[in-house]
Amino acid sequence: MADKLTTEAGQPWANNEHSQTAGVRGPVLMQDYQLLEKLAHFNRERIPERVVHAKGAGAKGVFKLTHDMSKYTKADLFNGEGKETPLAIRFSQVAGEAGYPDTIRDVRGFAIKFYTQDGNYDIVGNNTPIFFVNDPLKFPDFIHSQKRDPKTHLRSNEMQWDFWSHSPESVHQVTYLMGDRGNPASYRTMNGYGSHTYKWVNKDGEVFWVKYHFKSEQGVQNMTDETAAKAASEDTDYLMHDLYDAIEQKDYPSWKVYVQILPYQEGIDYPADIFDVTKVVSHHDYPLQEVGEFTLNENPTNYFDDVEELAFSPANLVPGIEASPDKLLQGRLFAYKDAERYRLGANYEQLKINRPLNEVHNYERDGFMADNQGSDVNYEPNSKNGPVEDPHALITPEQLSGATGAYRPYDQDYYSQAGALYRLMSPEEKDRLIKTIKNGLGSFDNHEIQVLETKQFYKADPEYGTRVADALGLDLAEIKE
Repeated sequence: MADKLTTEAGQPWANNEHSQTAGVRGPVLMQDYQLLEKLAHFNRERIPERVVHAKGAGAKGVFKLTHDMSKYTKADLFNGEGKETPLAIRFSQVAGEAGYPDTIRDVRGFAIKFYTQDGNYDIVGNNTPIFFVNDPLKFPDFIHSQKRDPKTHLRSNEMQWDFWSHSPESVHQVTYLMGDRGNPASYRTMNGYGSHTYKWVNKDGEVFWVKYHFKSEQGVQNMTDETAAKAASEDTDYLMHDLYDAIEQKDYPSWKVYVQILPYQEGIDYPADIFDVTKVVSHHDYPLQEVGEFTLNENPTNYFDDVEELAFSPANLVPGIEASPDKLLQGRLFAYKDAERYRLGANYEQLKINRPLNEVHNYERDGFMADNQGSDVNYEPNSKNGPVEDPHALITPEQLSGATGAYRPYDQDYYSQAGALYRLMSPEEKDRLIKTIKNGLGSFDNHEIQVLETKQFYKADPEYGTRVADALGLDLAEIKE
C-alpha cells in the first residue's frame, strides 16, 4: 500500500493535481497553502553548484586495511589488519558546469570520505599526481581561465593556454593532461592520487611524509579526443552512466591503496620540493607500499542527498594525519570548508552524508538548519561538565624559521620532471600528445601565447618543444631564444 501524501509539516494532502479556486473557473485562492508551499519549495530546489568540480558522480563503499601502518601513523583506520572503514567517493570534472559533457578532456576529481572511529577523514585528490599551480593565491585565476570568457560567455582555449603559458610551473601538469591519461575511458579505469604531501605521525611522535596513490584494479583505460567527442554527442553523462550501471550490475570497481613514505629529514632534503604539488617523488627513490583496498558497492539512493550535498575538505584530518607546509594545501584547508558553508550552509556537516560515525560535541550553535543541539552548555570555560579537549588530537610541533614575505617557489625547476614524463611515453603516446597540444594550442591565433608555451616544452625536453613548434609552424630559432 502506498504511503499517504503529506505536506512538509506532515499534514495530510488531499489533492495534488488541482488548485483551490473561487468556483470552477475562478481565480486561485491564497488560502491554498499547499499550492504556495509547493511553488515556494520548487523555487528553492537548486542550490549553488560547486564553483569547481561542479559535475560528478558518486558512490559508497568500504576500505579494507591489508597492511598495518602503525609503525608510521597512529591513525585508527590504518592500524591493524582486516579493519573495514565505510566510505563515500565522488569523481568529477574540474572545469565544466553541472550540465557539461563529462568526457571532455579535463582533470578528474578523486575525493574520498572515510567514516573513521575518530571522525571523518577526507582525501581530496585528482586522477593526476600533480597540479597546475603551487600557490593558493593563483588558484582563482587558474579557474577563471578554465571557465567562460566574460565577454562571450564561451569556453576559450586561448584563455587557458594564456594562463598556462605565463605560469611555467604548470608545464608538468599540462603534459600529463594532454597525454593519454588526460582523458580516462571511465571513472572505474583511472588511478587516483592524494597529490599533496601529508604528514603521518605514529604513537611515539615520529614524523613521516606520505603521498597517496589509488591504483585501479580494473586497469587504466583512456579514450581519444575523437571517441570522447562521439560519446559526448550521444550521452553527456557518459562517465556517470558507466559508474552507476557497473555498480547496479554488481560489477563493483575497486582500487588498491598505496603510499610513498619518506622519513622526516629525507623529505626535507629531497632534491625536488615535496611540498610543491607541481612535482612528484620518484618511485625509484621511494617505492609504493600497499596499505589496503577499497571497493564501491552501493549507488546513491538519492543523488542530491548522497552526492550533491556530499562535502569534502582536506582539513578533515584525524589524529595521526596532519597537513604539510604545501602552500596550495594550506590554502585549501580554508577554502573547501568555506565553499561548503556558502553552498550548503553553516551546518552542512550535520547532513546525513557528511555526518561522522562518532558523536559530535562542541560549542558551535545555531545558524541555518541547525539540528540536535540539545540544552547543553554552549560556552567554554564552564562548570557545567561540557566537552573537554582531547590531547590525542594534538598537532605535532613543527620548527619554523625565516622572515615573513611573499616568496617565489623554493624549488624553481619547473621543467625537468615534465621532460622526464615526456621521455617515459612510447612513440605512439608522444604522437598523440603532440596532436592534442596542436589541436588546443593551435586552435586560436595568438603567436605570443604559442611561443611562450612551446618554449616551456622545449625547456622540458628539446625534442618535445621542437615537435610542438613544427606542429604549429613556429620558427624554432624563436623558441630557442
